[in-house]
Formats: sequence, structure tokens, C-alpha cells
Amino acid sequence: QVQLVESGGGLVQPGGSLRLSCAASGSIFSINSMGWYRQAPGKQRELVVEVTGGSSPNYGDSAKGRFTISRDNAKNTVYLQMNSLKPEDTAVYYCWASVATTAAGYTYGYWGQGTQVTVSS
Repeated sequence: QVQLVESGGGLVQPGGSLRLSCAASGSIFSINSMGWYRQAPGKQRELVVEVTGGSSPNYGDSAKGRFTISRDNAKNTVYLQMNSLKPEDTAVYYCWASVATTAAGYTYGYWGQGTQVTVSS
């Protein structure tokens, strides 16, 4: 099994910053992709950003220019630096990873439990 544990959410004022972390652990042979999605009340889950291997990150429209993903492969950890936060960024943020648990290379998707980000004055 693979576990993804997020941290770093909370309440921040508009224009502020937050940094989310997601650490993967368990039966990991390799991680293909990691990223972040978010879901606001009454809305569908949407892509924030995803990064695969050494490729350039794929940012959702809402994140471009304000959010930055970074990855520490040695720690199986991904970070999301969020700047210039807006009230519409309020959502539960979920970490996602595509993980191979054996050398056979088949990958499966795993989700974290989510962390609440609230942007409000």
C-alpha cells in the first residue's frame, strides 16, 4: 500500500502565501507523477498542477503565475508554493501520485486525504 500525507493547509488572508507538502510512503518502487488537485464546495475536483519525471509541470489555468510545484525525489515528497492567494482559491487540496509498487512497472493512482486551504480576511 501507498500513503500520501499532506500538510501545510490553513487560513490565510487574500494576497498571502501558503506552502503545502505531500510525502509518499509505503510500498514504492518508483513514482511516475505527482501533483495537486483541489475541490471547492459544490464544484468538481480540478487540476492545480502535475509533474511527470523530468518534464515541465502542467499547471491548471488557476495556478499559472502564482503557484509553483517542486519535488524532492529522494524524499518522495512534493511541495506546492502558493502565492498571491485569492478567496476563490479556497478549497480542499489533494495530493495525487502515480506509483509503481514493483519492478514490473505497472502504476496506480493514489490520493491523499486532503488539506483545507481557506483564503479569507
